[in-house]
Amino acid sequence: MSHSHDHSHSHPHDEPWKHNGVRVVPGNQLDSNTAQTPGMDRKAAINFARVGAEKLWAGTVTIHANAKTGAHHHGHLESVIYVISGHARMRWGDQLQFTAEAGPGDFIYVPPYVPHQEINASPTEPLQCVLCRSDGEAVAVNLDIAPAEQPETVLWVDPTHPTGAV
Repeated sequence: MSHSHDHSHSHPHDEPWKHNGVRVVPGNQLDSNTAQTPGMDRKAAINFARVGAEKLWAGTVTIHANAKTGAHHHGHLESVIYVISGHARMRWGDQLQFTAEAGPGDFIYVPPYVPHQEINASPTEPLQCVLCRSDGEAVAVNLDIAPAEQPETVLWVDPTHPTGAV
């Protein structure tokens, strides 16, 4: 009995995924041609122009030592910030009257339309973060806000931390 099988490893049905599947964007090839806010450097890794992403934007954010961004919001987009290194102080609200801090390994969630400001709390080290947004758009609406003199510290409260967690 003779078995005739094609043992080549070419699978025509796999070809659509070759250039339209997983994408790796090297860290040294991020794109700074994206919406910017004074006081920070944003660089896009994942967006529509670079990889065809339609429902998210991802990249990096660096805030220099002892620096802060201007007040801004991101329109209808939700944002998640992951702190890689440094110490972030977030301020938010109509007069940036609320504050919370985050360090390496912490995640920060920013809901749509919330006026906010990122502050590098270190006088000597840069603050480096990964940023993801809920759409491929690079929306950054810069605001002219007079910040509150003494912001109120807000603790994380959820069903598991009903009295707040630092």
